[in-house]
Amino acid sequence: MRGNEKFWIGVGDIHEDLSLLSEIPGVSDATGLIISGDITNRGGRRRASRLLETVFDINPNIYAQIGNMDHAEITDYLDEKGWNIHAKGKQLSEDIGIMGVGYSTPTPFRTPSEVPDAMLAHWLNQGYEYVKHFPKLILVAHDPPFGSKAAMLPSGENVGNTSVLEFIRRVQPDICLTGHIHEADSEDFIGKTKVLNPGMLCMGGYVRIRLREGKLEAELMYIR
Repeated sequence: MRGNEKFWIGVGDIHEDLSLLSEIPGVSDATGLIISGDITNRGGRRRASRLLETVFDINPNIYAQIGNMDHAEITDYLDEKGWNIHAKGKQLSEDIGIMGVGYSTPTPFRTPSEVPDAMLAHWLNQGYEYVKHFPKLILVAHDPPFGSKAAMLPSGENVGNTSVLEFIRRVQPDICLTGHIHEADSEDFIGKTKVLNPGMLCMGGYVRIRLREGKLEAELMYIR
């Protein structure tokens, strides 16, 4: 990090595999570490706490939420630790806010934390109330926006979320960090919002977000 430049590392679905986390360049020095969801594989509080203790040892400044593969009780644990961003917003720095929406809409796999699309829309609006006064905004959405590269299956079918798309179109956050669709690691734009899906952490993808000369920038990178 040069001078007063701040940067954050964003990762996608962990699925209980942290083997590559410490290999991300600068991860321990980052201003914060952002986790978009799916910390466990159908796990609960105990399993998530063990994993996040490992994350904490690498970087204690954690911003996290559950994905559809996590049991809802993990949100209580994240709240207790002060790390939760699901349906909430926090201040990252003087003029940057971060907000999140975890879970997902129903999948064919009947995972632990699936909700109707209207619930995601409600949570998005709820989280935005915390951060709407910030001039710069990062949205962390486990379910990727419909129509984006971040939601594209290899078959060509797009399985993104319409509420996330509508929120991005309306609010235009600077950055949307997403996940859920493992094979859709990508960068895309919806209006001025840069949408990044780093894929599963075990595949080596991550996002580097930085504030440089008053502007938020984000880049999809891979561990070499």
